Amino acid sequence: MKILFAGTPQIAVPTLEALVTEFDVAGVLTAPDKVSGRGRKITPPPVKATAEALGIPVLQPVRLGSEAREQVSAIGAELLVVFAYGRIFGPRFLSLFPEGGINMHPSALPLHRGPAPLTAVILTGETETALTVQCVALEMDAGDIIRQTSYPLEGNETTASLTESVARDAAPEIVQAIRDIIDGRGIPVPQDHSKATYCRLILKEDGVIDWKTSAGQIERMVRAYTPWPKSRTLLREEVLVILESSVMPPGEDHKIEDTVESNVPGMVLGVDKSRGILIQTGNGILAVTRLQLASRKPLDFRSFLNGVTLENGTILGEGS
Repeated sequence: MKILFAGTPQIAVPTLEALVTEFDVAGVLTAPDKVSGRGRKITPPPVKATAEALGIPVLQPVRLGSEAREQVSAIGAELLVVFAYGRIFGPRFLSLFPEGGINMHPSALPLHRGPAPLTAVILTGETETALTVQCVALEMDAGDIIRQTSYPLEGNETTASLTESVARDAAPEIVQAIRDIIDGRGIPVPQDHSKATYCRLILKEDGVIDWKTSAGQIERMVRAYTPWPKSRTLLREEVLVILESSVMPPGEDHKIEDTVESNVPGMVLGVDKSRGILIQTGNGILAVTRLQLASRKPLDFRSFLNGVTLENGTILGEGS
């Protein structure tokens, strides 16, 4: 069976590499090169770089119109395999594949349909997600499910670390789904659309911390927005990025000096030698262990305090 693989970012690379060892990958569909970095260099998508290294023909249409369909048709692929390509396929494009298309979506569909399911599952504090192989449908992430494997979470994942582990673990799931299709065992099961939830693209402004929310919410936010857009606040009009944090267990607030009014969200309450810089939130205390002023390098809290004066009672976020 000939396959056309559609994918763009690094998360899809291990899947492409696995497919090549098992099946006939006749071509790769990926996003156009883009200009990035301070040097404004033209950078190819990771999937393109991998495909070229493997000797696989690459297509990079700006739009999936008639010209792109002609190019895809010439490849003669029977099955479309998608992982993080970044576009919705229309009916005329999907009709090019006699065996249809399948897509890897790293969530427990119908939960977290949309472009950022890994960030969403961290933000919501769930204890597990899933790796789901679904049929490509005209409506986003609404296709019938071919294979769904639960994926437990430890509660300390960042979007960066979870992306890396999912990139590795999704590959064998897609390979097995294709085997099942070839052997006639891949029987699609419709989703329960009444239970669908949705996530959206992450924006830069999402990283601004609202200290009136709970310590638990902010701790999840710090992890969810690593590596981008990063969770940030203001320290005396300078951007302060929170890189690592934890929620201070209830009952341990006796360590905070009595001279500090601890009911103002965003207020620095003190420093715990093992837990970090203690900050009052709308509900609970956040202990910050790693942070960075925008103009400086990331530091652990001890090194940070060696170079920055941070008095108890300082309120973060003022002026934002």
